[in-house]
Amino acid sequence: MTSAMSERVNAPISSTELERRWAAVRAGMAAEGLDVLVASANNDHMGGYLKYLTDVPALNGYPMTVVFPRDEPMTVVTMGPRGKERSIPPDGDGFFRGVGRVLTTPAFVSASYTRGYDAELVAHALAPYARGRIGLVSTAQLPYSLVDGLRTALASASFDEAAEIVDAVRMVKSHEELELIRRTAELQDAAMATAAKAISPGKKESEVAAIAQLATQELGTEQGLYLCCSTAPGEPAFIAGRHNQDRRLREGDIFYLLIETNGPGGLYTELGRTFTLGPAPLELVEEYDFTLEAQRFCVDLLRPGASCAEIFA
Repeated sequence: MTSAMSERVNAPISSTELERRWAAVRAGMAAEGLDVLVASANNDHMGGYLKYLTDVPALNGYPMTVVFPRDEPMTVVTMGPRGKERSIPPDGDGFFRGVGRVLTTPAFVSASYTRGYDAELVAHALAPYARGRIGLVSTAQLPYSLVDGLRTALASASFDEAAEIVDAVRMVKSHEELELIRRTAELQDAAMATAAKAISPGKKESEVAAIAQLATQELGTEQGLYLCCSTAPGEPAFIAGRHNQDRRLREGDIFYLLIETNGPGGLYTELGRTFTLGPAPLELVEEYDFTLEAQRFCVDLLRPGASCAEIFA
């Protein structure tokens, strides 16, 4: 695969890494006797299967589906003019790689009358497997209208949950992925340091969160969560999104900020910090001492070859 990536693409995963993923997933499909996979999402927050397989995220509630055959290039069904089909060169087009064609339709999850549009095109892409075994990647993410439409159109096919085939590959990180995870953590450390400088009485919670968001985006993140809360010592508070971040910070408050964003290549880390706008209450100090002790205890158990289940227990 030799196509150069478009300069518009933020931190693309290498083609070598994508080919490693595809080969490992297809080996898993062969072992389970599956002919083709179907993955679908309408956002990049929880729609990681699409990003993992195509390096292209689903965005803003618009449906995107990938048909992933065991022996052929992928087909992508996504938002666009009704009934359009675009062929992708074997070496990619600067955006899509490993994809043979892109089918488009104006499907909106908020417009019920479009609910069958995606299923119609996905069923068309699955026509060669009308009597085969089709793996549905994470049925919790697949719309009822899509699955119902496929079962109706492909009544002679069998359908199986197939998330574990992809998960078994995703959970073992490559050297490239590990480096991207480290870069994401460094990005969040820098954003948290920037936000910390803005914390002061009179500032709204949302203003601090917005500074953290700007910092992460300037450093390369695409999306994520910026949750926070503030309260007087001894009063309960719960981290929340922008809708519930209108409180102004006061002298003596305790303020908590969570940055949970992706970074280069779409990899995730998560960072939370507590700040005090006055003397730290003794109870808070003691609780954080305990938390740090627990964290260090867990970190000391992380060694190559260790059992994750045993560490969790």
